[in-house]
Amino acid sequence: MAKQPIGPVVAGCLTAGLIGAVALVLGPIAGAEEYVTTGSLLLVFGASWGLVAILSVLWTNQPQRWAALPAGFMVSAGAGLLVCAPSGDDLNRLGWVWPALWLATCAWAAVRARRQLRSWSGPWLVYPLLGVWALCGIGGAYQTMGESFDRRVSAPGQLIDVGGHRLHVTCAGTGSPTVVLESGLGETGAYWGWISAALAGETTVCAYDRAGRGWSDPPAHAQDGAAVAADLHALLEQRHVPGPFVLVGHSSGAQYVRIFARRYPAQVGGMVLLDGQPVEAFESLPIFPAFYAAFRRVSGLLPSLARLGVGRLVFHDSFGELPPGVRDQERRSHSSARFFRSLRDEFAALPASLREARALESLGNRPLVVVTASRDAQEGWLPLQDRMAMLSANSIHRVLPYSHDALVTDRAAAQASSQSVRDVVHAVRFSVPLAQ
Repeated sequence: MAKQPIGPVVAGCLTAGLIGAVALVLGPIAGAEEYVTTGSLLLVFGASWGLVAILSVLWTNQPQRWAALPAGFMVSAGAGLLVCAPSGDDLNRLGWVWPALWLATCAWAAVRARRQLRSWSGPWLVYPLLGVWALCGIGGAYQTMGESFDRRVSAPGQLIDVGGHRLHVTCAGTGSPTVVLESGLGETGAYWGWISAALAGETTVCAYDRAGRGWSDPPAHAQDGAAVAADLHALLEQRHVPGPFVLVGHSSGAQYVRIFARRYPAQVGGMVLLDGQPVEAFESLPIFPAFYAAFRRVSGLLPSLARLGVGRLVFHDSFGELPPGVRDQERRSHSSARFFRSLRDEFAALPASLREARALESLGNRPLVVVTASRDAQEGWLPLQDRMAMLSANSIHRVLPYSHDALVTDRAAAQASSQSVRDVVHAVRFSVPLAQ
């Protein structure tokens, strides 16, 4: 058999690894848990380096046996992750070890490749690729040290055991009814900074981090909306937060407060839905099913990228519109792999949570204010907001010229949102209808 040029062999092997990785992420392991995603990708990339080592010996006059070392490192690490199924804490501990080993492997491979690889594939493919892998190691070290510093910051509120895990809650103000703030998908209690401060002078207001988010412990198993509502009920009970409650749900937080109201109706005095996600999202929002399918696939890759410091870089200057204290909390939270693991789990449970929220068909005559953000609203959103306002015979629907997130994070928009909460608090406190 005639010997082949080394360049096409190297290019073919490494390109096959890239194609295989993309196919895995979009196919069999789409939306998988972090250890499955990372382990599978390491196996594929390791196999591509292994092919370089093997085929260069069999097919060319330039054997590249050095490629066996990165191949062995990746395959061993990937197989170990898949077999051991490490937890998030285990992966945090590994973050102190793997970057140094990987950087040493990349440096050794680069030196050997420079000596043995006499082909255009060296400067155009192998060296740049080893440079990318080295950046991954640097990013992993950067992320590990950053998270270590972040964990030294004390929680501003209390950690309350709700049965198997603790939830972080911050309450301020005095008076009744108590306002309970339920964050949107993927958010912590910190982003309520403007609204919480605005309401604390008038009544008791509590914001909390759902399990796995912010300072709250992760749950033993992924949670649907019913589990989230049960956690909130246990938190309020263990923290001795007095009712009745005015539940405020932003975005996907609307489904959790609806489920809570269905399960514990005697404790709910009123409700405010801030651009709440409709329970009919999948069947009545034209673009939502496609968006969900796409993000569901991508969500499994996000924790692995966060381990490389990507989230820390992306969110370094984010949330500038929030008050300084909570802005820093949001940046720390969104920089962690833990945050993206929680986001992946919550997004996976979204269809079940929407079905559970649908069971609340009426709030009776309890006061309800629906606040809708009209700016950049997707097709079909506004009619569903009108339908949401029909949950109560004592309701108001306010359409405001702000964007979805701005209702909570923008100072001016948050003032308008806070006024809607005040209106419900007043109606509950004095047992009067909402003022139109």
